[in-house]
Formats: sequence, C-alpha cells, structure tokens
Amino acid sequence: MAERQDDKQKPQILSQEIVAQSRLFKIEQIQLQFSNGEQRLFERMRGSGRGAVMVVACPDAEHFYLIREYSAGTHDYQLGFPKGLVDPGEEVLDAANRELKEEAGFGANTLVPLKSVALAPGYFNATMQIVLATGLYPQSLPGDEPEPLELVKWRWQDFDELLLQADFTEARSIAALFLAKKYLESHQDVFK
Repeated sequence: MAERQDDKQKPQILSQEIVAQSRLFKIEQIQLQFSNGEQRLFERMRGSGRGAVMVVACPDAEHFYLIREYSAGTHDYQLGFPKGLVDPGEEVLDAANRELKEEAGFGANTLVPLKSVALAPGYFNATMQIVLATGLYPQSLPGDEPEPLELVKWRWQDFDELLLQADFTEARSIAALFLAKKYLESHQDVFK
C-alpha cells in the first residue's frame, strides 16, 4: 500500500490569469515553481465550485436504476446514473435526492455518501460525490433536461453485461457502479 505524502511541498504559484471563460468554466493559466526550483506554466479549468452528485438508486437488493440521456461531449446517448450540480446553499445529500427526483422520478428514504471523486485533477478542480440511495418512493420534480430521460432498471446479477454495453462508458458511472457494489456486498442489511 502506498503511503500518503502529506509532507510533500506543493509548488508555489508565481502568477495566475484567467485566459478564457464560458458560461460554465474558466480556464486559468498558472506559473508554478516546484521545490527543486523548476518552473512550469500550467493551464487548468475551474468550474463553479459548487460540486456535483451522482446517485446509485436501488429499489431493492436485486436492482438499480440508470438513465439514458444525450451527452453533448460525445454527441450520443449514454447510459449512466442520475447526476447533477449541487445548488448554492444546498447540502450534498439534499442535492442527490433532488437530482434523483428530477431525473428518475424517485425520492430516497436513505442516502449514503460513498466517495468523493475528482473528475480530472490534473487540469480540472471539479469533484463529484457518489451517493447510494435506498428506500425509494415515487416522486418527481421538474428538471432542466431538454427532453425526457429514459429510465433503465438493471439487475445486479447482470453487472458484467453492463460493463460491456457500448453506451455505458462514463468513468464516473463505472466508478459509482463498483463503489456501490462493494458497499452493498459488505452491508447486506441495507434492504432488511
């Protein structure tokens, strides 16, 4: 097991400048000096800083829900878990329950944070909290999607087949799948 290097000295930021900006992101150029004296120019994307959530929703011990929605980055439809941004002033678990209601039409009585993951820490400061949702009940909220999302019920016993699906490629969803499976295997009383 690798040891954590808390004593590792971070590079010194010599200068930073916003070089591009869109409605969603800022691109920042930073001049860094490392502890060995080396200097480098890096670029990084900065998001809103609000954070995001992804929800693995399980109606029972044998199933979980996915959604299929349009993904502009790849210009196709992708299968993944309900997800979205945390609204200003909103708690992470409240955001998870809201997104579940907006995208899947269910609320959850029990929400368990599984892990916070970085999206691309080498150049992007965004994180996403993966949450397990159980004790589901029907409840919908209007969302901001431009078209209805397709709700897909999947069996845990078909875990391997999901990994082979051509439209299940998002790394965050794959990580969420493994994290939820591991959690449920060690917490078998969740559905009792």
